[in-house]
Amino acid sequence: MTNTLLSLGYGYSADHFAQTLRRKGWRIIGTTRSPEKAEHMRASGIEPRLWGKDDLTKDIAAASHILTSIKPEGGEDPVLAAYGKQLQSARPEWTGYLSTIGVYGNHDGAWVDEDSRAEIPTKRASERLAAEQAWQALTPAAHVFRLGGIYGPGRGPLAKIRSGKAHRIIKPGQVFSRIHLEDITGALLASIAAPNPGRVYNLVDDEPAPPQDVLAYAADLLGSEMPPEVPFDEAELRPMARAFYADNKRVRNARLRGELGYALRYPGFREGLKACLAADNL
Repeated sequence: MTNTLLSLGYGYSADHFAQTLRRKGWRIIGTTRSPEKAEHMRASGIEPRLWGKDDLTKDIAAASHILTSIKPEGGEDPVLAAYGKQLQSARPEWTGYLSTIGVYGNHDGAWVDEDSRAEIPTKRASERLAAEQAWQALTPAAHVFRLGGIYGPGRGPLAKIRSGKAHRIIKPGQVFSRIHLEDITGALLASIAAPNPGRVYNLVDDEPAPPQDVLAYAADLLGSEMPPEVPFDEAELRPMARAFYADNKRVRNARLRGELGYALRYPGFREGLKACLAADNL
């Protein structure tokens, strides 16, 4: 019997994961709000569904595996709001919820793990935590994956340097945790192979690093002029980007390595960016 993945939300990470499974012979169903994107999905072997227009009841019942990456909207998870009853009665072998390390909030650069909590959670962090818990309560097959900053071919520091608009924003002591696209897929595959329902995993690499250092390394790889430095207080940032800088922490991945036994392909940003450059040049 062919395994079927229902991908609720079909963004950058979900696409890479789904295409990996498709090449293994899986049937893939994915949702999008865009008719244009639906056609691109269809052309790449994915069965598209238009979110809010197509009924997913039969797809939920048919799915052996479910991945959801749709963030909360208006204080609730839109998937659970629309299909909670259907999901509750479904019996997938595995369900994955893609969350964010933003749930930990700010820890002034200290290390956190899956048991850490934000001392003063933001509204966004509280909504994410509530969504995680709602999925775990709804289906016994649920796993939660908290992702760091995602980068990979066509997305991340190299793309920023190539745009010519990159700036090295300097906020002393600030670090971010990241994860390469291929390691997201690798971790999800490891979880499917050894499921542990109810468990939460941080998907981050081994090297939390200042964002300006990562951009500097990307510029060096490309042989480009070094982006100018801008003090954080003087930077022109959108509200979402500024909110990211309010959280400063180092995120551990010991559970990913120990319990899932997953060995990162790109344990640091240098290895990851070199691989991105090689992929971009293919």
